[in-house]
Amino acid sequence: MKYNKTPLTFDQQIDLLISRGLVVKDRKSLLIHLNNVSYYRLSAYWYSFRQDNDMLKPGTTFEVIWRRYTLDRQMRLLVMDAIERVEIAVRTQLTNMFTLKYGPFGHLNPANLPRIDHDRWNDLIRKIRDEAVHSQERFVEHYNQKYAEEIDLPLWMAVELMTFGMLFTFFRGSESEIKRSVAAVYGISAEVLESWLHCLNQVRNICAHHGRLWNKVLGVKPAIPRRNKHPQWYIPVEVKNDRLFSVLTLLRYLIAYVAPLSKWPNRVEKLLADYSDIPLMPMGFPENWKDCSIWK
Repeated sequence: MKYNKTPLTFDQQIDLLISRGLVVKDRKSLLIHLNNVSYYRLSAYWYSFRQDNDMLKPGTTFEVIWRRYTLDRQMRLLVMDAIERVEIAVRTQLTNMFTLKYGPFGHLNPANLPRIDHDRWNDLIRKIRDEAVHSQERFVEHYNQKYAEEIDLPLWMAVELMTFGMLFTFFRGSESEIKRSVAAVYGISAEVLESWLHCLNQVRNICAHHGRLWNKVLGVKPAIPRRNKHPQWYIPVEVKNDRLFSVLTLLRYLIAYVAPLSKWPNRVEKLLADYSDIPLMPMGFPENWKDCSIWK
């Protein structure tokens, strides 16, 4: 099938939406929104209102759709805030444990990252070096001036230039003993923490590119800790791992370790209360989610 849709002006886009049943109370306001947030991006938020004939369900207003969009945008900011805290904490623990065992340049020996193959190790080191070469950070400039004979940064400096994806690769490549030690700081297994970092890496990329979280089915699903050791993930509310609720719950769990005084959980609950008209089911929230002991 050949793609034959043609571009429309913003006014034509409004006319198309009206023809499909959208209730528009203020055309000027809608025009302003479409000038700043594309029709295609917003279409993800009215998709659940569509009927088989491309018409929208009777009574669908733009205000309802816009509230879903603004909830999603604010939720992304909260998720990014929590991921930043988790990333810095894991980076700190991993770097400390790794360098205490292998020294400041231990990452330059592929034998010290036995859980990834040589090609991935080589790619990781290349990326770290590229980041250092192009960095405008004052600490990099100072290091290069003072230690002119050194080619590479010590790991505790290098990690400050790593992306989340690079950090995940480093964690995944570390030996089992180190991964277990890092995970033990958060009361979970190395396998669970690795799964969580993998999931958070994807979620962070979604947020960084302003993607949709609200009703998204996760492509990388986080592992749920085993019931016998972590009953709080199952009783009285079982946490499923396919939608946003599982991400928020694992972040809530980790925040208790990395920022115990943070008001982040309260901010999540307040945001949901401010948008209480929007159903939580598409985000994977069970009806009695507040009974989950992780959220208490």
